[in-house]
Amino acid sequence: MKIAIAGSGALGCGFGYMMQKNGNNVTLIDFWEDHIKAIQETGLTITVNGKEDNIAIPIGKPSEVKDTFDAVFIFTKSMGLRHMLEEIKHILTEDTKVICLLNGLGHAKTISEYIPEKNIIMGTTVWTGGLDAPGKTHFMGEGPVEIQNADVNEKEGTLQIVKMMSDSGLNGVYSEDVHFTTWRKACVNGTMNALCSLLDCNIKELFETTDIDGLLKGIVSEFSLVAKTEGANLNVEETISYLKATAEKVGAHYPSMHQDLKNKRLTEIDFLNGTVAKEAENKGLEAPYSKLITQLVHAKEDILGIKR
Repeated sequence: MKIAIAGSGALGCGFGYMMQKNGNNVTLIDFWEDHIKAIQETGLTITVNGKEDNIAIPIGKPSEVKDTFDAVFIFTKSMGLRHMLEEIKHILTEDTKVICLLNGLGHAKTISEYIPEKNIIMGTTVWTGGLDAPGKTHFMGEGPVEIQNADVNEKEGTLQIVKMMSDSGLNGVYSEDVHFTTWRKACVNGTMNALCSLLDCNIKELFETTDIDGLLKGIVSEFSLVAKTEGANLNVEETISYLKATAEKVGAHYPSMHQDLKNKRLTEIDFLNGTVAKEAENKGLEAPYSKLITQLVHAKEDILGIKR
């Protein structure tokens, strides 16, 4: 399968590496010049679940990529989605499947402005990663990558993507309700990412704190309340159990939002807790945890001189 990875940071490189190793024709797309140059000159150096490898893989800026593709996986930050779509319009055909595995909420609406619904595949992943240096990343996980087509009549095409991912060791799964899994994943990021960023700790340290149960219940209850107004039924206790099980698997990992603040990059908080706080307010509901967390993360961005 001919695949482009639009946004080749830690997760993008990880997925691209796994797919390329399985025999797919993968091209990485990114904007970071040092990263692009390093991979072009010496290949992608990546550690997957503790095992290091190096692989030659094509990479370039969007304007440098002239081919069209069977599938495009998007791994930008939430706030970079529209910019990336604008830059890669020329590689999308009427048959190109676009798979969105971004953190956050509301991305399908943005993507629908660029491609027909039948080509949109939304999904979630609990795989994690990090950028160690230009051209050097790490990638870890074992959980499922759940996806579903925005048009239920296009299931067959999505199943082909599921098989390709599974054959590549990425545990592809067809979801019968990706709307639910998207909200559940948002709970992962709205708790682990946000709290680790504010407390300057890793996930293991966060879940060992004495107040973790109260924090999880407060945040998840707000996400569940807003999700219900949008047709997703998130059971609070079941979701908390899922979060604890996920934390146990991930261990001493610093989530992406923590890495963003450490490197003085803008966070995705507005697409997570910020969205919940805003939608709650619009619907006459209360979401004090999400509102405060959003304000605190923005305050941290201001302190670090990160422009919004």
